[in-house]
Amino acid sequence: MKGWTGKFLRVDVSERRCKVENYDENLALNFIGGRGFAVKLLWDELPIGVEPFSPQNKLIFAAGPLTGLPIASSGKMVVASKSPLTGGYGDGNVGTMASVHMRRAGYDALILEGVSEKPVYIYVEDDKVEIRNASDLWGLSTFEAERKLRENVGSDCGILVIGPGGENLVKFATIISQEGRSGGRPGMGAVMGSKKVKAVVFKGTGEIPVADMDELMKLGRMGYESIRKASGYDFWIRQGTMMTVEWCQENSTLPTYNFREGVFDFAENVNGYAMEKVKIKRRGCPYCNMQCGNVIEDAEGRSSELDYENVTMLSSNIGVGDIRKVGVLNRICDEMGIDTISSGNVIGFIMEASEKGLVNEKIEWGDFEKAKELLYDISYRRGIGNLLAEGVRKISRKLGEGSERWAMHVKGLEISAYDCHAAPGMALAFGTSPIGAHHKDAWVISWEISIGRFKYDDIKVDKVLEFQRIRGGMFESLVTCRLPWIELGFNLDWYVKFFKAATGVNLSLKDFFEVGDRIYSLIRAFWIREYKGDWNREMDTPPTRWFEEPLTKGPLAGKKLDKKLWNELLSKYYERRGWDERGVPRKSTLKKFGLDFTIPILEKYVKLEE
Repeated sequence: MKGWTGKFLRVDVSERRCKVENYDENLALNFIGGRGFAVKLLWDELPIGVEPFSPQNKLIFAAGPLTGLPIASSGKMVVASKSPLTGGYGDGNVGTMASVHMRRAGYDALILEGVSEKPVYIYVEDDKVEIRNASDLWGLSTFEAERKLRENVGSDCGILVIGPGGENLVKFATIISQEGRSGGRPGMGAVMGSKKVKAVVFKGTGEIPVADMDELMKLGRMGYESIRKASGYDFWIRQGTMMTVEWCQENSTLPTYNFREGVFDFAENVNGYAMEKVKIKRRGCPYCNMQCGNVIEDAEGRSSELDYENVTMLSSNIGVGDIRKVGVLNRICDEMGIDTISSGNVIGFIMEASEKGLVNEKIEWGDFEKAKELLYDISYRRGIGNLLAEGVRKISRKLGEGSERWAMHVKGLEISAYDCHAAPGMALAFGTSPIGAHHKDAWVISWEISIGRFKYDDIKVDKVLEFQRIRGGMFESLVTCRLPWIELGFNLDWYVKFFKAATGVNLSLKDFFEVGDRIYSLIRAFWIREYKGDWNREMDTPPTRWFEEPLTKGPLAGKKLDKKLWNELLSKYYERRGWDERGVPRKSTLKKFGLDFTIPILEKYVKLEE
């Protein structure tokens, strides 16, 4: 095989056993890598209904055939598991030197299983794999642990690490690398913590096998030059995703006060221009020439790496209107190893619950000091933080009193930073994201507003599907970053050429989209299996707030989603996916994508339509 290494590394920390396994090329051709490998491994290997924190759950670190090659933004990997936050399939991607070193060490994925009795870290140096004592690292922040590891193993490596959030099984704990690169919103850090694994270190010295290195190098140079010449490149380098704050404010999509509103009175204090005034440097993932990490000096004089999602959820959504204070909150999340998006959601939720008198604690909108305190309480599961660490779905179920209607999640995963009172297409993207409410699979909101935000028509369904095939299918399996394409217009044909040069296999965009559809249907089958058939279209429906509580501020005051028309969009989406009205894949769809092996399992729990 070329492009792929053809090998997985399996590490069982219960048995302290490490094993290298070859995999069949059909797996590579049918699932490509990354998310595709992850969901297939989880389907094949997890017992049905496994508890996320049990030794039998597995944590997958998976690359793709383009990962770590000298082409635009290729330094990514996918981390995946059964999610403790949602109970379904969970994953995230992280830009890190660990992805490059894993591939140079000779592996396309690491399968981590079992539970260690004592804290450990995994050390992988080419074919040397060791399970090492991490007692001196346990309890440290992600920044402290990574620095200490680098002192011990050297700087030429890639490190993935968890913080106190993962150690204490916060349901939205993430995995951190390079002091600000974060991945695995649905609790991948908590799964790692449940296994008592503090870190994974990769040090690879080999070459990634490539079909035509000369052609790949030529294409890589041309690709980098194309990106640098893009019309929006200079402004992107200045602000990156932070430009989105101003855009969302102008278009009434900026999440404000737990997604009540789409505009924030202090937006100009937390937008890209405010960020530029305190920016000290930028950084990004390996092989990236359009770094999106804007590093500022925060209100405590420390460095904090910002982008749109973390800023918005820790500013407008909780009422904090000072970019340097937001930087503090963001840095704490990264040090503790908890997700910024979910953290902003649970704090926004509890602030509203306090306002409504559903909790005894007084937690007011915009209270920066209280927000800081809550982030630490969540990470260490102290006081009310113990409840907040469970995520908004579980919090709302405990509090009751109608709070479920303004618990901002889909399938248990908190919504990322776009208010959809007046964006039915983006609401559909959130509803049908394969991990719960996340923007990464189908960020259609900019396109939607440009063509008519109040329309409920087929073109929006088709665009969500198109974006899911590209963003959630192709990019998440290759594995490379989507930002050159979506932000700077880097043509998708580049990836067809990169793939051919890397693997020698000639796949068209249509072929990649079919792989994406296969992956999405297998992920949906996994959810239905893990929920043991307790499944209906409400699992794909956004929060009641967007349907029943109209905006009250800004140019779109009075607007809300139309539930009947939105449900028609969802039905059309299901039909195009080949799923029934419950959102369950039909037998014919499963057979079309070679997923026949799922049918006997699913039929134990649901009646499948032909």
